[in-house]
Amino acid sequence: MKNILQLNTNKLLMVSMVFVILQLFSACKKETVAPTDGVNNVNAPVILDVTTLVNRSTPIASATYGDWVIIRGMNLATTNKVEFSDIAASDSLMYANDSSITVKIPSNLPNPAENPIKVTTKNGSTTFNFQILQPPPVISFFTPVAGPSGTNVTITGDYFLGVSSVKFNTTEAVIVSKTKTELVVTLPTGVSSAYIFITTPSGTVKSSVSFGLSYTIYDDALATGWSNTSYSAVPVFNNTVNVLRGTNSIKNNYSAAWGGFRIKQATASSLTGFTALKFSIFGGTNSSGFKVRIIINGGTTTQTLTLPAAGTWTQYEIPFASLGNPTTLSTIEFKEYSGKIFEVYFDDIGLYKP
Repeated sequence: MKNILQLNTNKLLMVSMVFVILQLFSACKKETVAPTDGVNNVNAPVILDVTTLVNRSTPIASATYGDWVIIRGMNLATTNKVEFSDIAASDSLMYANDSSITVKIPSNLPNPAENPIKVTTKNGSTTFNFQILQPPPVISFFTPVAGPSGTNVTITGDYFLGVSSVKFNTTEAVIVSKTKTELVVTLPTGVSSAYIFITTPSGTVKSSVSFGLSYTIYDDALATGWSNTSYSAVPVFNNTVNVLRGTNSIKNNYSAAWGGFRIKQATASSLTGFTALKFSIFGGTNSSGFKVRIIINGGTTTQTLTLPAAGTWTQYEIPFASLGNPTTLSTIEFKEYSGKIFEVYFDDIGLYKP
């Protein structure tokens, strides 16, 4: 009887131990189903704020296209996509752990400022409203380079989204059409020459060269009182091929190394109020990369330019401060300065006065 009682007691202890072990196993199993972090996290992603890579502790209110940023939050380890206004960041430019995502913003987005961030993980997605600004506008070229009031001026460049204002100096222009890379505006009444200012949510930019000519020396023909005094150069003033504006341009052939395309005014004129010499150059088939030196009145303070690629018009505006600050103007010389023989075109030569 005593043996039977001992046996039953042992069985009861064994059953109790098995029960305890099963309870412990069950508890451990529950803990592995939903950990609080890591790649096995089943919780939806949460975005808290955005910082820069330099200062990772201070949230920022905005970033710029192409910036690297850190998105801070929770449950981010399984991130498989980060989008900015539905434009996905490159997988190779993104790294995530449970509390942050380091990512490079795409270089172009559809909105000039409001570009919400969307993060998608294996457990869901979340959107965070955030300002990602396009860079300040860039003015590359405008055409025509001069013209009367009412002329439609086409401005090419980049980052024109959200444009709110185009001014010629301080006079507002009517915007006819606009895209990210091109604006068409109407030249305001009373404006003959001025710098162009474009304003977007990212700021205001000023054109590097001015529109128009305050004083015209050549457009289709030399102005009255000006004549050709070139040497080792053969300019054709009524050329009709490769014309920037109007009907004619100047086709100039440097017939010998160090030749000079030079024009002279019969009577020197005052430069009071004028700040720069303006002209446009079209690269000939064999002139790309060669140099031309700009000389005023035969002076020793000069500017040397590298000619543009063949088939391209480039506008130039040389401040008189870079040409010795002459007080009068009698001659303008474009001297060949590479020791080469080549062909190049000129158009819209004149002066700028603010």
